[in-house]
Amino acid sequence: MSYRRERCGNCGVELQFPLDAKSVRCAACHAITTVRTRDPVKQAANWIKGFVNHVAYNAINSLSSSSSSPLWASEPYTYQSLRPPTYPQVHGKKRALLCGVSYRQRWNELKGTINDVNCMKYLLCDRFGFSPNSILMLTEDERDPYRIPTKQNMRTAMRWLVQDCQPGDSLVFHYSGHGSQQRDSSGDEIDGYDETLCPLDYETVGMIVDDEINETIVRPLPEGVKLHAIVDACHSGTVLDLPFLCRVNRYGYYQWENHNPPSGAYKGTSGGEAVSFSGCDDHQKSSDTSALSEGTNTGTMTYCFIQALLTGSGTTYGSLLNAMRSAIRGAHSGLIGGNGPLTCLLKRVLWEGMKQEPQLTSSKQFDIYRTPFCL
Repeated sequence: MSYRRERCGNCGVELQFPLDAKSVRCAACHAITTVRTRDPVKQAANWIKGFVNHVAYNAINSLSSSSSSPLWASEPYTYQSLRPPTYPQVHGKKRALLCGVSYRQRWNELKGTINDVNCMKYLLCDRFGFSPNSILMLTEDERDPYRIPTKQNMRTAMRWLVQDCQPGDSLVFHYSGHGSQQRDSSGDEIDGYDETLCPLDYETVGMIVDDEINETIVRPLPEGVKLHAIVDACHSGTVLDLPFLCRVNRYGYYQWENHNPPSGAYKGTSGGEAVSFSGCDDHQKSSDTSALSEGTNTGTMTYCFIQALLTGSGTTYGSLLNAMRSAIRGAHSGLIGGNGPLTCLLKRVLWEGMKQEPQLTSSKQFDIYRTPFCL
């Protein structure tokens, strides 16, 4: 009898089962894993939806068995009362920081950010060989006060990400949450605005500005270390303040724009390499939706990033960027069916109003269609 191999959707153990099996129970953790479909697009959607449902099920059980409330719902606490954080001890050459900010019970609450970071963690472990012990997650679901995505905790976590990194290390920074802009006061922005990330407490202590992000996780990178940032937020095109922005036209031709600051400030690394995929251009907004994954809320950019990798569309940086953009355009135009003149006009108006084009920036220029993508 012929067999197939599949990884357990819960613990990641490799399973073996007959070709005609539709599901298999893991002998290690007893979770049931559904066999992936042959349609790569459906495979990606089912992968994300199934994993999100699994995380939600575990979270509900965890909350129901505990008498305490999540930290985000408790009384405010002061930083002075906290002891130094105990973050994961890094194993191997790979580490990742995943931040998902939901802003619960506020007017600007987001529904898909925690789903985003949970799926990103599983992707890193399942497809790119990251150890769960080398991944630090900051979300409002965490009970450890040092893992709530406040401004201070995000600053500390970013320093953890790059601390003591060595040649050959692969670092990942993923953020899903709100992003914004503010007037540039240092003269190093071409458009006159700094891009920002909005931590959980940004309304009281302020946002994290791109200058600080660059200084914290870009500048310290030594020779032989590579950082990938995946930032799913509004106004995030140049949120790492990297020197080069890749412009790609509708036909796939690209050109690197020099975004070195007019002030002459150095925004590169200390010999390493930094590459960032962002949800949209600096003047655009990113969306949080349930339209892509059949009712499961996700960030549009994060979903399309994962989908492109699962379907094999993201083998190079260029193919990954184009696959993400095509998926987002298709999703937006698919909100209105039909091909009549009025429908086409509505689609065009809708696209212009919701336009979201993922961007690629880098600390150095390279051939985006010949350079393989790997974390």
